[in-house]
Amino acid sequence: MNIELKEITIRELSTDFEDNAENGVVGFGGKLDIRPPYQREFIYKDKQRDAVINTIIKNFPLNVMYWAVREDRTFEVIDGQQRTISICQYVNGDFAYQSRYFHNLKNDEKEQILNYKLMVYVCSGTESEKLEWFETINIAGEKLTPQELRNAVFTGSWVSDAKRYFSKTGCVAFNIGSDYLIGSPIRQEYLETAIGWINNDDSNDGIKLYMAKHQHDPNATALWMYFQSVITWVDATFTNKRKKFMKGIQWGFLYNKYKDVVYDTKAIEEETARLIADDDVEKKSGIYAYILTRDERHLGIRTFSDSIKQKVYEKQKGICAISKKHFDISEMEADHITPWRLGGKTIEENCQMLSREENRRKSGK
Repeated sequence: MNIELKEITIRELSTDFEDNAENGVVGFGGKLDIRPPYQREFIYKDKQRDAVINTIIKNFPLNVMYWAVREDRTFEVIDGQQRTISICQYVNGDFAYQSRYFHNLKNDEKEQILNYKLMVYVCSGTESEKLEWFETINIAGEKLTPQELRNAVFTGSWVSDAKRYFSKTGCVAFNIGSDYLIGSPIRQEYLETAIGWINNDDSNDGIKLYMAKHQHDPNATALWMYFQSVITWVDATFTNKRKKFMKGIQWGFLYNKYKDVVYDTKAIEEETARLIADDDVEKKSGIYAYILTRDERHLGIRTFSDSIKQKVYEKQKGICAISKKHFDISEMEADHITPWRLGGKTIEENCQMLSREENRRKSGK
């Protein structure tokens, strides 16, 4: 790993600056990729952008930026994209600061800005060294997300194409999946979710393994087609869209396991409505996984209150309803006499106190 500190003037940085939107942003005489495939879109607000220009005009030091050297000896911005674009856009005349555009400034004012020196750390090394370095420097400003860090390491044709589908404001993945996914496309969270789903493993190592395998694929069509299949399956299986409860569910994992099962969608809708109306179901978002898996843990069934437990314990005089042995209340658990799945409610009349052992035994039946 080689890291070198360089002084780069704004005159040098802004030379041949071009913002081609999806096709990239370049500067530094065309040798600096300001928005590599793993970087987010420009997200600075006017106040943040103006603060950068104010710092330069007052000749105060700006935070250090970080570039990486590519194999062809060009550079890419690792940290500092937002500041770099703010500077270049101002010099390019794209916005005014304090009601004055760059071309409105006097010559000495322009020269002061163009001669301002930026401190840039330039890094060259292996992909693993870069990743370690990225994670180390990613401690200030608009931090890179875990997926942005992964994209930095596995940059290539696959990431570039995947970004087209998953990483733009108003991208196609957002258009069809925003009712079901949480997070932001431009922070790479949609892409991260999709990779975790198709890989059936959303751990950091699992996602990195998938990206390493596909890094040099010519496109990300397979991921996009898979994502469309997941959303289509959700729409077709749960016909009444309830955004409040459906957002953020791991739909891809459910799709991977249950996509080939034929469901009665009318019955599903009736059960969904019934479970939403059931006060004992505290985790409404878990209804969908429960309907597919029949695992009550997804529902967060309401537990008996401490006051109900105490009252029932006193009624039973500390005697377990099954073993007929005496226990301290701390050694007992509240149990539904009629199980919730059979219509039993979480009320005092349906509560009995059992020893932990007996309750485990009953629950395991």
